[in-house]
Amino acid sequence: MNTQLIESLIQAIRSLSQEEQAMLEEKLFFEDTYPSTNDLIALSLYSNSLDFLAEEPDIYTSEDGEPINATE
Repeated sequence: MNTQLIESLIQAIRSLSQEEQAMLEEKLFFEDTYPSTNDLIALSLYSNSLDFLAEEPDIYTSEDGEPINATE
């Protein structure tokens, strides 16, 4: 094990700003094989892929179904 390298890396990481540390953490630990929620929202907004729903009739109301209990 290269202990000296690890200690140097730790020192370098600690010298980074909070923003830089956050970026590093995202790069190291973020599973980027799947799009993020924000990516999916942007895709659906800008691709117009859901525009057909504007022509669909409103068949449900807020009184339909059972209420959701947020404490369960």
